[in-house]
Amino acid sequence: MATQIQITIDCAHPAQLAQFWAQALGYKIQDAPEGYDSWQDWLQKTGVPESEWDSASAIVDPDQQGPRIYFQRVPEAKAVKNRVHLDLNINKSGNQESAEARIEHLNNEVTRLKALGAHELYRYDLRGDYWITLADPEGNEFCIQ
Repeated sequence: MATQIQITIDCAHPAQLAQFWAQALGYKIQDAPEGYDSWQDWLQKTGVPESEWDSASAIVDPDQQGPRIYFQRVPEAKAVKNRVHLDLNINKSGNQESAEARIEHLNNEVTRLKALGAHELYRYDLRGDYWITLADPEGNEFCIQ
């Protein structure tokens, strides 16, 4: 059996970044523990100081196929290029699309992600392989292909 993984992202505002990535990936904010109506309810009832409420957040695949993504608040800002990043493979039809249709599909996804708060960094067309690098609202790079 393969080892299950969690992806952890350091950030300044976990709740905000979790919302962005949940919408970008079709994930959802992880449900509060059983017996609690919300995470705020859990935080209050377990005595977590309000100043710590945005110290972490997590999103999960509603179909339980993809990894859990955990966002943790850190004091330092992002300083350099990510050493690890996410690639969003949005081309669900495989190689069945023409190059023009695939680029149009990617451009539509870029427009959607920008509306959520991402910004475009680079476009690559290398030996017939085309992808676009963007950054999330806190500057973490990711690619769509």
